[in-house]
Amino acid sequence: MTASPLANPTATRQMLERFGLATKHRLGQNFLVDDNVIAKILDLARLSPESRVVEVGPGIGTLTLGMLPLAGSVTSIEADRELEPVLADLAHEFPSFSYVMGDALRVSWDDVCHAGERGEKAGVRGEKAAEQGESIVERGDAPAPEPNILVANLPYNVAATIILKYLSERPSLDAAVVMVQAEVADRICANPGSKSYGAYTAKLALYGEVTGRFEVPPTCFMPAPHVNSAVVRIERRQATDEAGWPLSAGELDATAHVIEAAFAQRRKTIRNSMGTSGFDKGALDEAFAATGIVPTARAETLAPSAFICLAAALEA
Repeated sequence: MTASPLANPTATRQMLERFGLATKHRLGQNFLVDDNVIAKILDLARLSPESRVVEVGPGIGTLTLGMLPLAGSVTSIEADRELEPVLADLAHEFPSFSYVMGDALRVSWDDVCHAGERGEKAGVRGEKAAEQGESIVERGDAPAPEPNILVANLPYNVAATIILKYLSERPSLDAAVVMVQAEVADRICANPGSKSYGAYTAKLALYGEVTGRFEVPPTCFMPAPHVNSAVVRIERRQATDEAGWPLSAGELDATAHVIEAAFAQRRKTIRNSMGTSGFDKGALDEAFAATGIVPTARAETLAPSAFICLAAALEA
């Protein structure tokens, strides 16, 4: 059974020709043309009629078409306005599909939610809104339901930023299933003490846990990128304190600040790196003593839970 009718070179070329499009390397556009990969993404996403998907960078809709029969709704965010006619055409065909034109790092989440709520109308009004430089939404009086899963073949130049931003700022998201550059996947999945483990890994662990991964070679794309790719599933897991209580927003922010300071100068000891970043060394020494963290340790040797304890000790 075909996962997506566009997931092959012939169909992709025909779609691009139909709309007079060409790939744009500046936007990280490499179209997925392997149906087996689409099927594996869908397996990892575990979509159901209760799934309200937000997709970043739908392109010509290859992955989108695979998700629509499975999910309750799909709302895509696309930065390339030349792709708007493709998405408008898709919205006419599928009432459960909607889209917002704009930068995924800047677009209003309220617009995304309302676009999902008003899927069919949003698609019909797409071209007019795009011409006016507006988001494609129609608001009702009641709060719009929020997406509960991010599923996307992300633009590689902003993938890491999007994943952390969405999981940290959008608590409605229960999971993210994302295709990223293999190097980014290594950072997402890294364990303490490994070369790929860093501030990004530790901060992401405050919001989610990796529960799946598979590799995607360059031959699965058109044109083939110069890097390897991987798909990762991250499930929502709220970080907790030593007593098992979920961290508050303030505690999460404080921990993220500690992580950034600890990794600010990776080759230095954690005490020196954090001291250089503005933390009082006297307070640091007390916190290290209270948590059992060795001051001469380097940040990459510490698990995310250690940073949580350190942040709490510094706030005490």
